[in-house]
Amino acid sequence: MRFEEVTGQLPLKTQLTEMVLQNRLSHALLVLGREGAGSLPIARAFAQYVVCEIAVAQGLEDACGTCAACVKAAKQVHPDIHFSYPVIPKKPGDKPLSTDYAAEWRSFLLDQPYGNLFDWLQFIRAENRQGNITAEECNDIIRKLSLKTFESKYKVLIMWMPEYLGKEGNKLLKLIEEPPPNTLFLLVAENESLVLPTIISRCQLVKVPALTDADINNYLQQQSGLDASEARQLAVISEGNLREALQQLKNADGNFQQLIRDWLNALLKNGPIALVKWIEEISKEGREKQKQFLRYFNHLLEQAIRLAALGSDSEWAHSLPPEEKDFIGRLNKMATLAQQCAIVEELDKAAYYIERNAHAKMLFHALSIKMFHILRDKARISTW
Repeated sequence: MRFEEVTGQLPLKTQLTEMVLQNRLSHALLVLGREGAGSLPIARAFAQYVVCEIAVAQGLEDACGTCAACVKAAKQVHPDIHFSYPVIPKKPGDKPLSTDYAAEWRSFLLDQPYGNLFDWLQFIRAENRQGNITAEECNDIIRKLSLKTFESKYKVLIMWMPEYLGKEGNKLLKLIEEPPPNTLFLLVAENESLVLPTIISRCQLVKVPALTDADINNYLQQQSGLDASEARQLAVISEGNLREALQQLKNADGNFQQLIRDWLNALLKNGPIALVKWIEEISKEGREKQKQFLRYFNHLLEQAIRLAALGSDSEWAHSLPPEEKDFIGRLNKMATLAQQCAIVEELDKAAYYIERNAHAKMLFHALSIKMFHILRDKARISTW
C-alpha cells in the first residue's frame, strides 16, 4: 500500500517521510489513532516506503509502487515486513501464532483495509472467543527479528492492536529498547491506556487524527460510487470514522432530510394520524438506520446552532450545500437555541436506547411526545 492509497492524512504522511529523509527515524513508533482513522493503512504504507528500493534513495515522498520490494509489500509477502495481530487457537490447546493466519490476514487487509478488531475476529470465525497476542507470539517475534534482513535495509514489525499483548509484552522490552540494527517497530493502537506503559515509554508517539468529513465524502464518492448528497450525509454522521461510514453504507438507502420533514410536519401540522403512520414506518427500519437517522438530525441541529452564531453571510455558511443551508435555516426559524439543545439531548438519549435494543415503536412514540412539548411554545413551521 502506498501513501496515495491512504485516505486523507496528508500532514502525517509528510511527517513520516521527512523522518526517514532527514534521518530522524526512531526504531519504535506507537501509531495511535481512533477506529476508522486509518492507522493500520498508514503503518502499511510507511513500511512499504521504508523498504522501497527507489523512494528513499531518490528522496521521493511516496513508495514507487513498481520496484520488486513494493510489489511484494503491496501483496503482504515481503520477507522483511512482519505482522503481528490478535489471534485465536485453531484447536483446543493450540498456542497460536500470527503466521498461522497469514492467508486470512492478507485477505482481510484486501477486503477491509479500515476494519477493526471485531471485523477481524468475525473474518476468522472467532465467534465469542477473544483474540490475544500470546507469549509464543512474542518468542516468534524475537526469533524473526534476530535474523538478518533478506532483501531490504530494514526489518519492519507491524504489531496491530498491542492492547491485546498483556503482560507477555514484557518479553519484548529488551528487543524494543535495544533492537538489532535497522529494525523498525510500528505498534498500531487505538487505546493508549491499554498498552503496557513499559512499551509506551520505549516508543515515539505518532498520532493519527480522525478523518475529516471531506476525506470520507471523497472516499465514498470515489470508491463506493455514491452521489455527493448521499456521501456527505454518511460522512457527517460517521464522525471521522471511515469504518463506521462503510458500515452505514450498507443501510443507507433513504433521504433523511425528507424523513425529518415528515416527522416535524406530523408533529406540528398534520396531527396524530400522520404521526402514528410516520412512527410505523420508522419502526420497520433496522436499528442501524434508525441510529443513522437520529445522528443526522443531531448533525443538522448542530449546524443550525452554528449558523445562528456565525450568520448566513459567514465563510463557513457559504461552504454549506444550498439544500442543507436552507434546511438548517428553517430549523432556526422553527426553534430557539434552548429548544434545539433540548432536542439534541433527547435524540442522543434515543440513539443510546436503540443501541441497547429498546422497542422502536415505543421509543419513537415517547420521543415524539417529548419533541412536541419542546417545540409547542414556538412552532413556526413553514411549508417544507
